[in-house]
Amino acid sequence: MTIAGGDLSVRRRTVSASSSAAARGPVDGVPRRARAWLAVALCLFALLRLGAAAESGVVKVDGPVAIASTGDFFVCATLDWWPPDKCDYGTCSWGSASLLNLDLSNGILLNAVRAFSPLVLRLGGTLQDKVIYHTPGDGRLPCVPFTKSESAVFGFTRGCLTMARWDELNAFFQKSGAKVVFGLNALNGRDPDGGYYMGGSWDMTNAASFIQYTVSKGYDIHGWELGNELGGKAVGTLIAADMYAQDATFLKWVMEYIYEDSPSKPLLLAPGSFFDEDWFGEFITKTSPDTVSVVSHHIYNLGPGVDTHIVEKILDPSFLDGTARTFSDLQRLLKTAGTSAAAWVGEAGGAYNSGHHLVTDAFVFSFWYLDQLGMSAKYDTKTYCRQSFIGGNYGLLNTTTFQPNPDYYSALLWHRLMGSTVLDAKFSGTNNLIRAYAHCAKNSPGITILLINLHSNARNDVSLTSEELRVVQASGATREEYHLLPEGGDIQSQVMMLNGRPLTTDADGNIPRMEPMTVDAAQPISIAPLSIVFVHMPSYYAPVCS
Repeated sequence: MTIAGGDLSVRRRTVSASSSAAARGPVDGVPRRARAWLAVALCLFALLRLGAAAESGVVKVDGPVAIASTGDFFVCATLDWWPPDKCDYGTCSWGSASLLNLDLSNGILLNAVRAFSPLVLRLGGTLQDKVIYHTPGDGRLPCVPFTKSESAVFGFTRGCLTMARWDELNAFFQKSGAKVVFGLNALNGRDPDGGYYMGGSWDMTNAASFIQYTVSKGYDIHGWELGNELGGKAVGTLIAADMYAQDATFLKWVMEYIYEDSPSKPLLLAPGSFFDEDWFGEFITKTSPDTVSVVSHHIYNLGPGVDTHIVEKILDPSFLDGTARTFSDLQRLLKTAGTSAAAWVGEAGGAYNSGHHLVTDAFVFSFWYLDQLGMSAKYDTKTYCRQSFIGGNYGLLNTTTFQPNPDYYSALLWHRLMGSTVLDAKFSGTNNLIRAYAHCAKNSPGITILLINLHSNARNDVSLTSEELRVVQASGATREEYHLLPEGGDIQSQVMMLNGRPLTTDADGNIPRMEPMTVDAAQPISIAPLSIVFVHMPSYYAPVCS
């Protein structure tokens, strides 16, 4: 099977192959390296089947009807505004990862974005509402950097985006093929009312000038988002839902005017806030059905990054299940209101205040992250934006070296293997520590199943069952497996192993190939303790996938 992904295609490999094709190395074609990899792979299978206590279970997949669908660009990541002196709990983890100082010439950065072909990048975060755009048409205020200030909202004074930097960013986006969502400064012109609420009307003159400049330069923007965490369960200050609805309506009118002669119209997203049913319900009700394209919300359900119990929460199925209520309630609100708006997770870093080193940037976090992708997809979430692509302790890339952290590879495998049609998958077995999700395969026949084993010392031999699925070419049928484990068995390792091989970039900064093992489809899927596996099953035909 070949999965689209630029020059990073995924190719079939049988573990018993001795042909010249199977002897080619994963990167440079050296047969010795290929033979070494094959030996490791065989050892891995021995470990999976013999090295741990065994339990068994069954995944039942419902094939005739989809339970939900994701957008074509489901996987998304964020770039933020935080300057180097953004510090949490005595640690400053942002370095040069801001939209204002990120090294856009870094080869790993370019290759990491390009590998998704395309990746949605959401540009925003807490300080977006304090950014002034220094456009030719709106240069009223001096262009100064963010400065720390204990008396200022969010701890920093206003900052500035020059159009020279905006041009550089767009050159990078065009080169990497990224699709851009930009968060606008919804606090401009407003002042605190003496309490929790922010008073006054939004002055969108600066935002309109910025949008106009962007259109005049021919920059392709996938969407414009209004504000960051200013509604719902707001952080720092709150804008009333009816006022937010008025602002969104006005922004919609301005966008239609500026883009009147443009062949493509960007999305309008709002409010980019933590979900509160009453606030979100009023906001949705007070905007017309076609005003907002996307209702976006944020997720940091693991608590503060300083929490020492984050790993325990990640490995607790009942805790993971808690987020389903948010997805379900928002889905119900949108259906009840009759709006055409879709649901997005606009920002999700798990643990707020920049995450937790060796947890949110380590292998263990893929249990939370992939479970979030699977769960949100079941409730019609169209796009899920990970905080962050780079920056803080929860970046998909290391802030200093730009090397991909484990979740980068988890995101890339999801992007390449999981199609947009979501199937109902239910696991039953001797314990409740297996998480199971199923989609139609992406750009390939059959289905793809994601299995997450939260058990610390038992592998699970999982069989697939369904009353509706039927096997095509059952005799000799095979499937492709992508087993993810941490290096050295340490779930807090920052190196992910795929089928026994560490995933690292080469000397030129190229993202490594991610090749499956080909396995007899008649055998159960053996998933090691505290590991993850994607399984592409081309011989299983689900009617809805056709």
